[in-house]
Amino acid sequence: MAGTESRSEDLTRPRRAFSLVEAVLVVVIVGILSSIALPRYAGFVAREQIEAAAHRIVIDLSLAQRQARLSSASQQVVFDLVAGTYTLVNLPDPDRKGETYKVSLSQEPYRAKIVSANFGGVAQLTYDGFGTPISSGTVVIDVGKYRQTITVNAGTGQVTKPEKLQIIALE
Repeated sequence: MAGTESRSEDLTRPRRAFSLVEAVLVVVIVGILSSIALPRYAGFVAREQIEAAAHRIVIDLSLAQRQARLSSASQQVVFDLVAGTYTLVNLPDPDRKGETYKVSLSQEPYRAKIVSANFGGVAQLTYDGFGTPISSGTVVIDVGKYRQTITVNAGTGQVTKPEKLQIIALE
């Protein structure tokens, strides 16, 4: 019988809840932690986006070069700075049947801005039938406070990007 008495006492005794002060304290602590973590997370996302965009450009320029060699015909990559896109002319899009290969860097998952594309004074890179670029040049992209420059060497056709991201001043 002693066991049933203690059970009934537990059921009738009021349970202790959180006080208003404790709840406010928890909300303040969560707010402080999130205000510290959010900028770091945003910086991480921006770094990942610019790395992905730069990698995509490097891979696609290499694809255009290979296509020029395989077809023994010139291959052009046209950059549209306003739209934030580039097009591999006369190359079919692997994802959209019947369309030209076009990449939008301003959309997800990249959200990058093409700051400049300069290949001998034009925003167009042309590989000849041997896969050699007509002129050297650079493509510069931004995401948030980060900037990446992709360089094409006219002699070798090699496409490179520096390992270290450049941090730009926000306006």
